[in-house]
Parts: sequence; structure tokens; C-alpha cells
Amino acid sequence: MNINLVVVGKIKEDYLDNAINEYIKRIKPFCNLKITEIKEFNTPDTNKNLNMEADLILDSIKDDYVVTLEIEGKEFDSVEFSNFIEKHYSYSDKPLTFIIGSSCGLASKVKERSNYKLSFSKMTFPHQLMRVIFLEQLYRALTIINNIKYHK
Repeated sequence: MNINLVVVGKIKEDYLDNAINEYIKRIKPFCNLKITEIKEFNTPDTNKNLNMEADLILDSIKDDYVVTLEIEGKEFDSVEFSNFIEKHYSYSDKPLTFIIGSSCGLASKVKERSNYKLSFSKMTFPHQLMRVIFLEQLYRALTIINNIKYHK
């Protein structure tokens, strides 16, 4: 099972970096996880920033099944999320690639490339924290798929 996570921006806080590394360590026995960090642009022109980030994001995606994390996407509970992952790998050998945008979101051309739009909540989260939340939910989904006691 190959899962890719494409994220915009670098982690700036040690406590977030520690949490991310902990979940990466936990995920490793279950799948090949690759995290690609894309440069975040911070010019005064938000549209220009999103388009430059989009070009880098799209360059990092091949023939993957792409899931963008968007507030407008479909919400899952943890079991539904695990079913989504398991169903994908039952019917496809394409890598599953999740994309977390910058603090300004994602350009429309990335959203258009998306095969599935997923929302973790109608609330807005800092994109750096979203990386931790995503990895925890991925770990939870993988434990559900593998019948390992973690999910309650």
C-alpha cells in the first residue's frame, strides 16, 4: 500500500514536528508513506501564490488517485475513512495521494485535478496542524483495516 501526502509549507513548530514523526513511525509498518513538502509562496498576490504552489503540486502527482482536503469536501467518520482507503486498494493499484494546501487553500486547477474532495471538518484548521490531524486519522484508519485495537 502506497500513500502519498503532498503538503504546502514547512513545519515551523517543534511540537508539531514531534507529533508528525511519531505518527510516521506508527504508520510505517502498515504502508509506504511518502510526504512531499511544496514551497509556500508569500507574495502580496494570493492568486499568484496559489498558482505557483499549484504548479509544484501538480508536478509532484503522476497517475495517482488524488484526494484534496477541502472544507467543501465530503466528511467521513474514522471507520468510513478506513473503508475509503481499503476500498481504493481493493480496486486500484494507483497510489493514493492526499493534498493539504497552504494557509490560503488550493488553486482551482488542483481542485479540478482532484479525484475526490475530502473534508475533515467544516471548521478551519491551521495547515501545519492539519498535517498532524491527517496523519493521526491515517494511522487510526490503518489500525481499523488491520484489526488492531486503537480506535474506540
